[in-house]
Amino acid sequence: MADPSAGHAVTAPLFDLTGHVALVTGGNSGIGLGMAHGLAQTGADVCIWGTNVERNEAAVQELEKHGTRVRAIRCDVGDEADVQSGFAETIEHFGRVDSCFANAGVGGSGTRFVETSLADFRAVTRVNLDGAFLTLRAAAAHMVERGGGGVLVGTSSVSAIHGAPRGQAYAASKAGLTAMIKACAVELARYGINAHSIVAGWTETPLASPKLHDETFERNVMKRMPHRRWGEPRDFARLAVYLASGTGGFHTGDSIVVDGGYSIF
Repeated sequence: MADPSAGHAVTAPLFDLTGHVALVTGGNSGIGLGMAHGLAQTGADVCIWGTNVERNEAAVQELEKHGTRVRAIRCDVGDEADVQSGFAETIEHFGRVDSCFANAGVGGSGTRFVETSLADFRAVTRVNLDGAFLTLRAAAAHMVERGGGGVLVGTSSVSAIHGAPRGQAYAASKAGLTAMIKACAVELARYGINAHSIVAGWTETPLASPKLHDETFERNVMKRMPHRRWGEPRDFARLAVYLASGTGGFHTGDSIVVDGGYSIF
């Protein structure tokens, strides 16, 4: 996997996030870490939540190279008490949260729909939908009470657009997240809070990489990719910066597709 911080710098005079505090769940790897790199590189202080302590520590070491404040908190977003304590710790350390990226997610079991148990289904929605709800609710409550607006972002998936065999739980969780974000955009606009979902395509992450490099899957799907490559975590860095910056102040409630053109076909 390519280094999310590699390549051209994402910094520009328009995007100076000095003093900004961003929270990224699932920020210790994959898309979340790619976004965290972009945010830190443009001056933001970043708090990442993840359940894997080793990955958390490794991500902090990477992100600290950008020179901003970074902290990792072990948090299971599907557990309400964990989210409440994790958010309280985030506020205690950073003093505020200006943007919240609900990115933590898990994949499904890959079983046939008729053989999928309710427990299997809920194991996915517990993190991808319930976890996003708990995270975004905590952030929104803080932003409303604090005043001054903010940004809420949820990582969705093209699975919410296209039929994904043996992926009903994952698709349902991501479609629900997208719908929840739109409702947040309408309800919270009066508080200066914008909300968006990022609809991610096939991307090199610990969750997806084994499937992407299955010979049959790659042969069948890659030909539908105009860019002829899988997405990389760094492909989400600039978008995270744009959304966190509030530059598009009148831009809210969007579902922004980042999939290399896959969904055009």
